[in-house]
Amino acid sequence: MPPPGVCLNIMEARHKKNGYGSLANPERFFNQDFQQLKQYCLARGVRYIDDMFPPDRNSIGQGLLTPSDFARVKWVRPGKIVPNPSFIVDGVSRFDFGQGIVGNCWFLASIGALTFQNHILEQVVPLEQSFDEKYCGLFHFKFWRFGRWVDVLIDDKLPTIDGRLIFVHSKTPNEFWPALLEKAYAKVCGSYSDMSAGTPSEALVDFTGGVHMCIQLADSPPNLWQLMYRAAQSKSLMGCGTPQGETSANTVAPNGLVRGHAYTVTGVKQMMSRGKAVNLVRLWNPWGKGEWNGDWSDQSPLWQTVSPEDRNMCLSVGDDGEFWMTMEDFCQFYSDLDICSLCPDFLDDNSSCHWKSSFYDGRWVAGTTAGGCTNYRDSFWTNPQFRVSIESLLEKCSEKQGANNMLVSLMQKPDKRNRRLVQNLHIGFSVYEVTEKYKTLTGKFPASFFDTNLPVAQTKKYMNAREVMEFFMLKPGEYLIVPSTFKPNETASFILSILCKGETHVHENSGDHSHERVEVEKKPKRTENGSDVDENKKILFRQYSDQYEEVDAEQLQRLLNQNILQGDLKAGGFSLDACHSMVALMDTSITGKLNSGEFVRLWNKVSAYKDIFFSTDVSQTGTLSLSELRNAIMASGMRVSDDMLNLMALRYGASTGNMTLDSFISLVLRMDCMSKIFKQLSDGMTMSLRESEWMYISMYT
Repeated sequence: MPPPGVCLNIMEARHKKNGYGSLANPERFFNQDFQQLKQYCLARGVRYIDDMFPPDRNSIGQGLLTPSDFARVKWVRPGKIVPNPSFIVDGVSRFDFGQGIVGNCWFLASIGALTFQNHILEQVVPLEQSFDEKYCGLFHFKFWRFGRWVDVLIDDKLPTIDGRLIFVHSKTPNEFWPALLEKAYAKVCGSYSDMSAGTPSEALVDFTGGVHMCIQLADSPPNLWQLMYRAAQSKSLMGCGTPQGETSANTVAPNGLVRGHAYTVTGVKQMMSRGKAVNLVRLWNPWGKGEWNGDWSDQSPLWQTVSPEDRNMCLSVGDDGEFWMTMEDFCQFYSDLDICSLCPDFLDDNSSCHWKSSFYDGRWVAGTTAGGCTNYRDSFWTNPQFRVSIESLLEKCSEKQGANNMLVSLMQKPDKRNRRLVQNLHIGFSVYEVTEKYKTLTGKFPASFFDTNLPVAQTKKYMNAREVMEFFMLKPGEYLIVPSTFKPNETASFILSILCKGETHVHENSGDHSHERVEVEKKPKRTENGSDVDENKKILFRQYSDQYEEVDAEQLQRLLNQNILQGDLKAGGFSLDACHSMVALMDTSITGKLNSGEFVRLWNKVSAYKDIFFSTDVSQTGTLSLSELRNAIMASGMRVSDDMLNLMALRYGASTGNMTLDSFISLVLRMDCMSKIFKQLSDGMTMSLRESEWMYISMYT
């Protein structure tokens, strides 16, 4: 049985801090170790078969093949397809492969871009792999997946019908790197069918882990040509797409372009034609055929108007899927452009100033930290908040008036194993300047801040895309970035990327785990001398206690429900399990029972938390909504982070999204007790326990 998710999250955070998940030390996908498995297979002389992505119909997925075709599929190794298989033949090229029956032109267009940048290609495709003496049917590839690099293992059994590969295939029959790379990515996506439909940006980011920007060509910036030229010079990967036609089918327009199709940008060049400079873009169709037939196409007479040197360098006549067109035609007939780079320095022409990047994981949880967009004024403030301090730019980074100096990207992380089942939410973000009044504020900014301050920058619209980004100019100062879903109460995880020139300092602005006191803890109301009140409680206590003046969990349950919660039993009062927990939390003698002194302390706490519960139940429903829970926790005298609040809601909240009185009291008692345990056993920062001590505390409290 795997450890609980909260344990896995802590482990992942520690591993990431130690470099695990980096390109140099990638995470093992499905915990499969390449070197270990390879040594095992070689030592025993066996061929590897991947039980995590087995050669069967589940790995192909639904909707690609008819039942009759499924029956004809045979999974075979390359050595059964050709006599002398090779991983790579004469280097890698965009002309090496052709698309199969799965609609993953977006992925193949990204591979086409990858073949231009060997230093990036070698990150994704370890080139030392071969079918030589150490061959055992095992291959591996590396992808960046939502904040971490993963090493993905596959066996080399490939699906065929009548001896022919049914998915991507090489034009050189004995070359197999494209088919094996596609299989590894299919494993990451869940199946081959899960690769149907997508945009080049998804794979471009997964190949680089780099900076991605998407440009809508109908509203392209005036410096688009310069931006593309610098991107090409900086060895960026570029892809683009054509608008969808009347149907979802990839029909061919009269100009030769395929509708709703992904292409690779393979070159940008300025040439002189008839005494004028012409900006040209070279594009490649991942089908390996089918080309543009307008100006500057392969057969265009305009090629006779350029120098012989440019013509010989650039023109390649043949139906190989690659062609040139003007920048104007590119913006007219294509809908969007994706640029992905290891470094964002291509964004401007100031080579002396380098961009710096920061990445942060976050989560929206319905009821607590999923506040929706600014349309929802009462809940927007509950979204995750990130505070950014931008220092004055160095002199060498001084900017022209109006130049952009910050790029913010918001990427949502999937919660489903299979890519086709992922339902992207509409996401976006807003950026606020921190005014002087709020600069000394610690913790989450309240609703009043957003009532009196407007965003200085924000996404143009909320999109149901994997990633949204905006590029803008901010002056030095302090800012608050608030990522959100469009509607409130939508649960999802995300990665926030912040890229800026000069020095920036970023931290999540959601409180902390220190349980800092935010107000004096409320005391139970007393109408007479305190000692007399406590004595009255002890008299009541004796009516329920045993001969030794102690109560166990069952006796405590009757005492609390019949006295403290009398009249407030909408949820049935404290359960026996809750009372067992209370005894364990307050039991200083470890007898499984409470004496009168321990009971009085418990009574005082329960009464105080009961008062807090009803004072923060502004809806007067007799339960706390999860948005009211935050106020109740703070009123109890503690401040917690958004992550901790989310866990509390998931652990103690009902399926309705509300929390009952007994659940709230149990929650706050446990939080208070665990905080005291940490303070007693730690140095204030960290705590070390032997296994027996850890089990001793965790199993009784």
